[in-house]
Amino acid sequence: MKQSIKKAAVIGSGVMGSGIAAHLANVGIPTILLDIVPNKLSSEEEKKGLSLSDKAIRNKFTNSALQKLLKQKPAPLTTKSNLGLIEAGNLEDDIARIAECDWVIEVIVENLEIKKQLFEKVDAHRKPGSIISSNTSGISIEAMAEGRSEDFKKNFLGTHFFNPPRYLKLLEVIPTKDTDYNVVNFIKQFGEDVLGKGIVLAKDTPNFIANRIGTYGLLVTLKQMLEGGYSVGEVDSVTGPAIGRPKSATFRTLDVVGLDTFIHVANNVFEKVEGAEKDVFQVPDFMRKMQANGWLGSKSGQGFYLKQGKEILELNAETFEYEPRKKLKTQALELSKQAKGYSNKMKALVYADDRAGNLLWSILAPVLSYSAELLGEIADDIVAIDQAMKWGFGWEYGPFETWDAIGLEESVMKMKEDGILVPKWVDELLASGQRSFYQKENSITSFYSNGSYQALEVNEKVIHLKTLKESTGVIKKNSGASLIDLGDDIALLEFNSPNNAIGLDIIQMVNYAIEEVDKNYKGLVIGNQGKNFCVGANLAMILMEAQDDNYFEIDMVVKHFQQAMMKIKYSSKPVVAAPFGMTLGGGTEICLPTSQLQASSETYMGLVEVGVGLIPGGGGNKELYIKHLNSMPEGLDYDLQKVANKVFEQIATAKVSTSAAEAKDLHLLNNRDQISFNGDHLIHDAKQAALHLFESGYTAPVRKKVPVVGETGYATLMLGAYNMLYSGFISEHDMKIAKKLAHVIAGGNVPFGTEVDEQYLLDLEREAFLSLVGEAKSQQRMQHMLVKGKPLRN
Repeated sequence: MKQSIKKAAVIGSGVMGSGIAAHLANVGIPTILLDIVPNKLSSEEEKKGLSLSDKAIRNKFTNSALQKLLKQKPAPLTTKSNLGLIEAGNLEDDIARIAECDWVIEVIVENLEIKKQLFEKVDAHRKPGSIISSNTSGISIEAMAEGRSEDFKKNFLGTHFFNPPRYLKLLEVIPTKDTDYNVVNFIKQFGEDVLGKGIVLAKDTPNFIANRIGTYGLLVTLKQMLEGGYSVGEVDSVTGPAIGRPKSATFRTLDVVGLDTFIHVANNVFEKVEGAEKDVFQVPDFMRKMQANGWLGSKSGQGFYLKQGKEILELNAETFEYEPRKKLKTQALELSKQAKGYSNKMKALVYADDRAGNLLWSILAPVLSYSAELLGEIADDIVAIDQAMKWGFGWEYGPFETWDAIGLEESVMKMKEDGILVPKWVDELLASGQRSFYQKENSITSFYSNGSYQALEVNEKVIHLKTLKESTGVIKKNSGASLIDLGDDIALLEFNSPNNAIGLDIIQMVNYAIEEVDKNYKGLVIGNQGKNFCVGANLAMILMEAQDDNYFEIDMVVKHFQQAMMKIKYSSKPVVAAPFGMTLGGGTEICLPTSQLQASSETYMGLVEVGVGLIPGGGGNKELYIKHLNSMPEGLDYDLQKVANKVFEQIATAKVSTSAAEAKDLHLLNNRDQISFNGDHLIHDAKQAALHLFESGYTAPVRKKVPVVGETGYATLMLGAYNMLYSGFISEHDMKIAKKLAHVIAGGNVPFGTEVDEQYLLDLEREAFLSLVGEAKSQQRMQHMLVKGKPLRN
């Protein structure tokens, strides 16, 4: 029988348990959330006359957890409506209901005996063949399964999610000696394809892979900070983006994680290891003092950092007072910024004899050595370790990739000079004449394992555009975009301008791509693998031309942009956009006219032009209005004014979706559009969507006239805007923008219900856009956004 997960149960409704339940709901899996029954009433509950037998009290913990899901930030749910997929229950009344579930996940207190007692109950009620897993971060998976039935043991394993489960990609899967091989394979595939996770197989050891190495690295950093006399801020200025790590670096990360959580994880290893390793996992006294003071980080309002007004202060670990934040500035850091490529940047830093170089080497070398020493103990290969650190801790490069980048031979010599242990297998690799852990030949990457190199297994759903371009080349490219052959007669238009901002170069490539695909391909995907899909039009170019009074030039670019979007819409071959991350302004305008969207679940999409004193100019107003109209039930009368009101409000407030699911709620996506939960599969999924459309007999849409609300509708739209103005919520300039936007949405000076051509609406839009570009206050807003990166209210 083929395994599937149609319903799940999560036991434990704390932050982690409820977060896992939310993620299951995000992917459409109905989930029962269970927790213990309270053993006493609060004084408020007693006043209300409630008793311990009332269902509301018995489900108190899970009901409370569900309400918190709606308030938590960042939001665990991709859309609030997903909450309806989670049922609240308790472990006394509802434990038998786990028989309905295909997967039961335990997320309770980290106590072996309590977990074993729970699994005894689970074993008595579960259905045969259902998967049971623990989200423990440190208790032995083998020990938990002791005394359980044979079917339980066969279907039991560790599934260690990282918090928050919606956003962190890593899922460590930890089988026991009894876990069925097919169950492990199923969870790996299900985790990757359905949950959108990066899966690594870990061994049943304390803290598994990522937390073991990550905690070690953080403690080594603390030790070097104290010994080298560095400040908290100085350490963070070196251990963040400068070395391919998140902006939160070391101490901001600890503040976010919570000092209590970190100390618990460190103690977990400390209690189970010996010798020099045990010494490293000994938490420094000053951190225990911080814990005693309740200085736990973000959750308590202060930790390593304290925000006072607009100023961020850092903790002095010796005086225990907060001081202005310091940054480390050295020649090595400057040279690293100027160097090209990760390898050159890292070499400029780690081998430099200054405060930054010395600190970084003293942190990095022990972590690289430790990672190599643990190979075989925590994971079977270096790839699992590298991926765990990238997916769990947000490192851009894993330990072995980093080691290759700084030069394996050179760094090993320096480690030995400094008395740092180098594991025997690394010496053997170098003795065999090899100089790196990874090798690349003919676009195939191999990794070192047990004396030889093995080809890296790549899921066919993971398409690396950089690798693809290396092997098959590029059909055509210019300064802003490239056209690539994706295979199977599907082409891909990739943006590669700074921030993927849209300029004339990208518009020209859109036109070329549509023509080329029309002649020689089955369909086109618009996608890329940059930081974000597209943050909008080239604002700097628009502002520069406006300040030089080159309105003819701006008019020409906007007209070309509109025409290119119409070419996408009425292309004879299917065009599928694959948005992800920030998909703003012009980025959304490129998506709206496509045949279909294949959006990453984490897509933040919206028409945000009012934030820079403008309105959408590339057809965005028209296309969003049409999307809203098309969402109306066929054959039923609907209120055209309500549609116009919604679109006006959405654009006027620069509403951005917090996920692809919310983009559906905002009609930026329609029911035909699809969502990919695994961002690494996005290009593959978009390609399959384009192929499916072509093979289903795709034909270009028929051009239709659009009903508008006209002059009377315009007056209605403006009523709300005037109320906002008189209440002080918007400025006079906001009002000017609102008038222009309302004129476009209403369809100009025509009677209510008039059907107009799309080109007429585009002309209105372009005219309004150009008039706002010429406004001094709009130019101030554009300037402010370019310099400060945030909107100006003027």
